[in-house]
Amino acid sequence: MPFSPRTLLAVATSFLFALALTPLVRMYARRFGIVATPKTDRWHKKPTAMLGGVAIWLSVVISVFFFTPQTTYSWVIIHASTFLFFVGLIDDVIHIKPYQKLIGQILGSAFVVYYGLTLPWTSSVLVNMALAIFWLIGITNAINLLDNMDGLASGISIIAAGFLALSFVNTGQFVEALMLVAFAAALLGFLVFNSNPASIFMGDCGSMFVGFFLASSALVNVSGGRSRSLLPVLAVPILVLFIPIFDTTFVTVLRKLSGRAASQGGRDHTSHRLVALGMSERHAVWMLYGFAALSGLLALVVQRARLDVSLAAIAGFTIVLTLIGVYLAGVKVYDQTEEASALKEKPLYVFLVDLSYKRRIFEVLLDVILIILSYWCAYAIKFGPFSGSLAWQLFIRTLPVLVFVKMSVFLVMGVYRGLWRYTSIGDLIVFLKAVVLSSVASLMVVLFAFRFEGFSRTAFFIDGVLMFLFLAGSRMAFRMFRQILPANGRHNGRRVLIYGAGDGGELLLRELRNNSELQLSPVGFVDDDPSKSGKVLHGLRVFGGNGDLGQVCEQQEVDEVVISSLKMSEKRIEEVVRSCTERQIAVKRMRITIEDLSSR
Repeated sequence: MPFSPRTLLAVATSFLFALALTPLVRMYARRFGIVATPKTDRWHKKPTAMLGGVAIWLSVVISVFFFTPQTTYSWVIIHASTFLFFVGLIDDVIHIKPYQKLIGQILGSAFVVYYGLTLPWTSSVLVNMALAIFWLIGITNAINLLDNMDGLASGISIIAAGFLALSFVNTGQFVEALMLVAFAAALLGFLVFNSNPASIFMGDCGSMFVGFFLASSALVNVSGGRSRSLLPVLAVPILVLFIPIFDTTFVTVLRKLSGRAASQGGRDHTSHRLVALGMSERHAVWMLYGFAALSGLLALVVQRARLDVSLAAIAGFTIVLTLIGVYLAGVKVYDQTEEASALKEKPLYVFLVDLSYKRRIFEVLLDVILIILSYWCAYAIKFGPFSGSLAWQLFIRTLPVLVFVKMSVFLVMGVYRGLWRYTSIGDLIVFLKAVVLSSVASLMVVLFAFRFEGFSRTAFFIDGVLMFLFLAGSRMAFRMFRQILPANGRHNGRRVLIYGAGDGGELLLRELRNNSELQLSPVGFVDDDPSKSGKVLHGLRVFGGNGDLGQVCEQQEVDEVVISSLKMSEKRIEEVVRSCTERQIAVKRMRITIEDLSSR
């Protein structure tokens, strides 16, 4: 985008107007009682002003009409988005019915499609028009659903607009890029007041305007750009707006599985589940910002990279987010009795929940993708870019054979018998044996079926190494997530110091972290062995016990001490109890008993 004073003026005007108008709108909304009151299915805890979308809309309109060159597409986008703004504004003020909002979205979408903005995903004009309308309505509602935590929807939209503007620059659409940057600047000005703790929400007028503006701008990128290769047309708009799409799909699927209406509000979004794990609201929002930035970068890569590299990058990113989604799906955000009552009369949902809990079908499908990905990576490393060469022709011919052989070996070797959250060194050994055996079996099949003519032993070796890394990494993902993300309830409940940094202490730590019903939050270990002092066990420091217990308890604000060691003498236990009693700290002891039920 060529730089000029007019460009800077458009962006600065949009930002400064939003910065100035948002407090005025907030004051107006409070004075006339247009506020969002706390509800059981909403996240905020105090009445908060609405209508922040008014400041966003005015800032964008002023910037676009007075300081940005006009094109047919920009004219269509701003007018259609303005129509959706007023539909949302009416809903904020008098609360219209959902079907009435849907009709408004359809009318706005029809206006955009009439002027030639469609998704050129098929050879049929009618199908492309239908897809475009579905896209516009879907993204508009996805942004609306994403507006569930302070600063989330506005921040994600800023990131999406920024990467969409860069995509416009890559395709030579500089005017549209400037419009997107001005749009992002208005959102940034609003975000100053919308970030945690938010003093104003954008409301439906804001979320519908922002969502429709982004969705229709993405149509300009794929309809009017110079790039006509298939993958950018398919992938770029989806990747730029991947986080709203992911969150909406995630919530819709889980609500259907739990017997809830997809349109029903609730605290079960991706952001809410991250907070339920123990993250702060601010950190949960920033984590989603990070994923939005990654998907935006991936969109830029797809525009310029080779087709096979783009497909591999998209597959890897999708696998990572899918694993995170499966992990977050297991986070409890509703009361279990409430879940049970919702599912009681829905046997189909019960079956699906049980199926998703076991995750075996998911594991099988994931491994098929991993086998293809590792085999492709091996050939790409050995032979370079995908082409019509003899090596790549052999790759295509043998790929189905490798999938069949490796999946058969994985099944026989017991790869699908373990539980991901408890993956251990023993499981990794099983994976290693399965990969080695499957690689040898694949070599034998290729040797007898193709006489190994034109094949490379190096490629098969690289494939085996990558396959083990992919297989082990996917199975260890849940354990890695539990280390990276806070454990559920880790920062809640009474602060506990574990006495004994051995096997018993590790066992106790796992139980305290996995069982949130105990309401105990471990803060560290203490041990009488001087060699363990200062060490770190599962992220918690080990303190010295001899003569330091009272001081450690005061420094760490400990509420309870739980003794994990079974080898501690009674005399030492009495000393610990005496020291803790003086400071009004409870002392408990872990005991593992095995009861003989046959003697009853």
